[in-house]
Amino acid sequence: MSGTTINTPTGTPFVEVIREFDATPARLFRIMTDRDLVAQWLGPRELEATVEEYDVRPGGKYRYIHRDDKGEYAFRGVFHAVEQDKLVIQTFEWEGAPGEVCLEKLTLEPTEKGVRLHQQSVFPSVEARDQSIEHGMEYGINDSMDRLAELLAKES
Repeated sequence: MSGTTINTPTGTPFVEVIREFDATPARLFRIMTDRDLVAQWLGPRELEATVEEYDVRPGGKYRYIHRDDKGEYAFRGVFHAVEQDKLVIQTFEWEGAPGEVCLEKLTLEPTEKGVRLHQQSVFPSVEARDQSIEHGMEYGINDSMDRLAELLAKES
């Protein structure tokens, strides 16, 4: 189902994600930033998600946990810039690799058919980025984006 493009240029610490949605920037922004909705789309669908904190504002923090029969996987970060319906800049850290903090910039751009999500992530090193890829990052992104599209269709 996925119409998600994930670019991971060899030898760089960068990841780029692009996905178009049939929604307005305002609807996509609301679903992506509403604490009660985040657990319904973020992460692979076979993992149970608990959102402990999701305060989308400059200086706000987030923390969520994914669980399966093998254990828990917690993630956290800080929101640095937020422009309603347009932009989120945040840090991202998997607690299983403390200190390997990414900087992420997400923009929402109106298109003729809806909205384009464009996310750029910068890892602290090529090795850290490659390790994330090896741990299933692309699968998690694709499944999250598909789940987000499903939730948008249901919430319309």
